[in-house]
Amino acid sequence: MSKPENTIEPETRILRAVKFALTQVIKDTATEPGMKHPLSEETIANLRNCLVLISEREQQLAGAAKTGAGDRPYYVDEPRGNRAAGPVQVSLDQLKRPRKPD
Repeated sequence: MSKPENTIEPETRILRAVKFALTQVIKDTATEPGMKHPLSEETIANLRNCLVLISEREQQLAGAAKTGAGDRPYYVDEPRGNRAAGPVQVSLDQLKRPRKPD
């Protein structure tokens, strides 16, 4: 679940808004394969660079706030301790079913 907008840090809100606007511009100007794109190659490269910078800053902010992994969705019945520990490994030997008699 996401936090209400008024509790999110201002910089995070700004980054989300700018990323959303840039991705909307990219979607709105997308062309069919083989057609000339209305944006210049330099503009496309600048858009990519901006999105990379936004992503890097979002990761820095998440690392500083020690979030990121906790922001992932989880099942209600999932134990909280397992989320921090990472994926649970299950041996395939435990999953074998006994053979049915002929």
